[in-house]
Amino acid sequence: MAHHVSRCMSTQHPDNVNSPFFSDSEVLAGETEIKETYYVFSHLGIMEQMWDCEGKEVDNHVVEKLLSRYPKFFSENKLGTDFYLTLRVPNPNVEKTQGKILLETLESIPRNYDIAHATGNSGAPIWEVILPMCTSSAEIERIYEYYKKVVVGKKNTKIHDMTVSEWLGDFGPEEIRMIPLVEDRKSLTEADKIVGGFIDGKKWDYQRVFLARSDPALNYGSLSAVLLNKLCLQKLHALEEKTSVEILPIIGVGSAPFRGNLKPTNAGNCLKEYPSVQTFTLQSSFKYDYPESVVRKGVEEINETKRRHPLHVDEKSVDKIADKVTEQYQKEVTALSPLISTLSRYNPSRRARKLHIGLFGYSRSMKGMSLPRAIPFCSALYSIGVPPELLGLSALSEKEMDEVRNMYVAFDEDVKDSTAYVCKKNISLLPGGIGKEILGLLDNFDCKPDEEYAEAAEDVLQIAMSDSRATLTDAIMKTAWKRNFLG
Repeated sequence: MAHHVSRCMSTQHPDNVNSPFFSDSEVLAGETEIKETYYVFSHLGIMEQMWDCEGKEVDNHVVEKLLSRYPKFFSENKLGTDFYLTLRVPNPNVEKTQGKILLETLESIPRNYDIAHATGNSGAPIWEVILPMCTSSAEIERIYEYYKKVVVGKKNTKIHDMTVSEWLGDFGPEEIRMIPLVEDRKSLTEADKIVGGFIDGKKWDYQRVFLARSDPALNYGSLSAVLLNKLCLQKLHALEEKTSVEILPIIGVGSAPFRGNLKPTNAGNCLKEYPSVQTFTLQSSFKYDYPESVVRKGVEEINETKRRHPLHVDEKSVDKIADKVTEQYQKEVTALSPLISTLSRYNPSRRARKLHIGLFGYSRSMKGMSLPRAIPFCSALYSIGVPPELLGLSALSEKEMDEVRNMYVAFDEDVKDSTAYVCKKNISLLPGGIGKEILGLLDNFDCKPDEEYAEAAEDVLQIAMSDSRATLTDAIMKTAWKRNFLG
């Protein structure tokens, strides 16, 4: 690798119960996210911060604010060399109205380069860009070329009596590195083709690729998401062997078992499950729902572990199991959607942002049914004692469960973690025979529900089903405190 690629990436996902000490509000926004970036670099030992330019008011002055407010830290630790800001931009193929934000964000890269150079930083402070919902190499190639040919390329354009670079100064960096974020089933199973098409003809020693974990779980069920991620990692490793270009995966895991089960106290399990992943996302719950010393220990554990080869999965088995789980999961979620919709409206907000577009709304098999994003979705179901990772599993036979255990090493442990949040009484009240299916499943696992938690979950469902929901957010928060994550 030309430089050190981080093992941990801090993100702005709003899955936390607790607010960080440096925030005056429960809702993190604007200036607080600048403080957050400094905090994760200086106190937690996380080397990379994703800066989300999608779905919120974008602060393109982040570099200037960091360098001017924390000059001592950034004179000793160079942005872009020792610590990294990685931009997540809107995908104009999916979000047409956000397309110009992509262009504004790309235009901000040379300006941030100038600001850094003015303060003695010789490198580029920002030079990597994540494209969400990526489905083809052409999508990332377009942005890569637009930056080179238009953003930087205009420096040679003559304006009246001089070139743009003579007039405004040079433009840097010369090129940016693109990181495709693959989120749906087809893109996950074809990520090797997307990445392979993009790196073809480029003399790079490595390429990063981002695998979603929450949105595939939301669309196809948690088990399907794990298996699809593992198959994707296996194919990316084969691409690495074939091209001799190091393929460095990022995986988007959250603290909830449904979204990856990456907590500071569970980092070892994730490292064993996804040994070929280079970078793990550390979302807000990981950072703020545990004591700082515990968080730092979790970060150190990830930082100090070396990347290895992926665990083997059988592609036919993955396809068969994902098909069965997805069909059952989507059937169950359809029956639960009115309840999920009601509960998610009372989910407390943790970040000031518009919602990203959810893939679920585009799913043909769901007939275009729209659900909340993964965090409020999880919060809704956990809060009533229905762990969402249990949905869809009833479709599998004992033999298929054994196949799962061969491919997904922490399967029983992850399910055991989630069954602490079971409320059998609430499950028995679920519509469409779902309760019977889930209660039957629990016999296959070491299920030890927390009785206090089950009582709190009963309260949530009672209030949700009543005419007066004034206390519903408080009741949801009570369950969130007990499980140590929001959603």
